[in-house]
Amino acid sequence: MPDRIAAVQRETKETSIRLTLNIDGSGACSVESGIPFFDHMLDGFARHGLFDLNAKIRGDVEVDSHHTIEDTGIVLGEAIKKAVGDKEGIRRFGHAILPMDDALVLCAVDLSGRPYLESDLTFTAEKIGDMDTEMVREFFYAVSYSAGMNLHFKQFSGINNHHIAECAFKAFAKALDMATTTDDRIAGVLSTKGTL
Repeated sequence: MPDRIAAVQRETKETSIRLTLNIDGSGACSVESGIPFFDHMLDGFARHGLFDLNAKIRGDVEVDSHHTIEDTGIVLGEAIKKAVGDKEGIRRFGHAILPMDDALVLCAVDLSGRPYLESDLTFTAEKIGDMDTEMVREFFYAVSYSAGMNLHFKQFSGINNHHIAECAFKAFAKALDMATTTDDRIAGVLSTKGTL
């Protein structure tokens, strides 16, 4: 199997992002975004999905966290799409139910080529550290659309905003790891249409 590694770069007037993703990694992560809580979430994503992630992210954080986080979602989605390539032999679907103390979150992924996000994650604080909580949804929306994936989150419980967000990122990691895993029984792509 060829290396499933992708490097993506995005330059705008608001952000400068260079990101490398290895789907078949070991969980190594080096991320600098200027938003410490967001870095913490990306580190959890890499470590629990066993993805190697290296990202140099510069954005207009003096304005707020929006452009930086949204554009990182776009770039990560592009890297996922590029790294899985033609999707031959992958399981395509993945899911995880992840607990973190008071929080319990389900994430389900379909690497169908069709973008869609459904999420009922509920936050009671406007910020976690320097990150606006509304940016959790914006990040996953950007990932789902640039990767071309169905992405669903269901929150079963949760009081602590930090735990809810971290649950979502880690559940996404586990679900994506499952969806990108290859299976020798799959000939071509896993689709009745013959294409994804």
